[in-house]
Amino acid sequence: MVDSARLLFALGFLATAGYSAEKPIRVTVESSLATGGGHIRQFAFDGNPDTAFQSEKNATAKDHLTLTFDAPVAVTCLQVTTGQLKDDKEQLTVGFLEVSADGKTFEKAATLDGHPGTAKFDGRKISAVRVRPTEDLKHPLIVREIVIESEPAVRPFKFPVEIAVNVDDAPEMKEWAEKVARVCEQQYPMLCEELWSDGFKPRTQISLRMDKDYRGVAEAGGGRIRGSVAYFKAKPDDVGAFVHETAHCVQNYPRGRHPSWLVEGVADYVRFFKYEPGKLRKFTPERAKYDGSYQTSAAFLAFVTEKHDKSLVKKLNAKMRAGEYSETVWKDLTGKTAVELGDEWKASLK
Repeated sequence: MVDSARLLFALGFLATAGYSAEKPIRVTVESSLATGGGHIRQFAFDGNPDTAFQSEKNATAKDHLTLTFDAPVAVTCLQVTTGQLKDDKEQLTVGFLEVSADGKTFEKAATLDGHPGTAKFDGRKISAVRVRPTEDLKHPLIVREIVIESEPAVRPFKFPVEIAVNVDDAPEMKEWAEKVARVCEQQYPMLCEELWSDGFKPRTQISLRMDKDYRGVAEAGGGRIRGSVAYFKAKPDDVGAFVHETAHCVQNYPRGRHPSWLVEGVADYVRFFKYEPGKLRKFTPERAKYDGSYQTSAAFLAFVTEKHDKSLVKKLNAKMRAGEYSETVWKDLTGKTAVELGDEWKASLK
């Protein structure tokens, strides 16, 4: 079993990870219904009329799709559109659009009767919005778009993604793993922005499986993440490890055309300098090698980025994603070789 004190600490950490009043309001989307056919939850709030959330099975009166904000917002108008994208079939004709001040207790804001549901408010503070059938349906729940007018603004998902969790090997970790998945979904826009390149189309679906036989920490490949049951039972607060693996899913490099130290260094750069800055370990000049991988290479990349090229990591990522990386890229971008930059970084540590 997971140590209860450590698990409670980790869940508390997950609930507040990365929040600051100066950052944009972020949204978590959850549903009691499994996703059907790639129509993920975040499609219900992505500002795109050509996408929609659709449940795998027919919805019942016990089901819902809920958007929860990481801070209350003053809402002036809410609107939800349901039903098929092309012919308006399977609209929700028996349901409610509901709101909550605390994210726990909900009340009706509008009736959904086959038409877009709209609710007007005078700057009412709201923490969550929910779409709920009031009767069992003979079709899936389909939510095409939720529109929120508020201050501050709640931004739709620019890079919608859904991370599906498999805890068959450790059912007792389900709540923890779902929280981890929601954190990685929240960090996905940051990862896509930091690792952007022309023509890049991020994945919209990623799987996360907890494996009792895996003896490493975590790994990722082809949109699949695997985590060690033993490791994360011992260290449930190491959520950054999964943000690192989610970064690998975004990198999406072709095999065999890039140095592994740089692949891991880029993933740890976005982890330790964008997701959880200040948590990187200290380095001594004697033991610091620019190609030491993971945190060491992340620190090297941060140094070169700060001193030579603010867009260095994005440019390196674009080269590797295109299969065009070579050692000459360092001199092209900075005027120095990787070895020269490594010596410069080591000198700065003294």
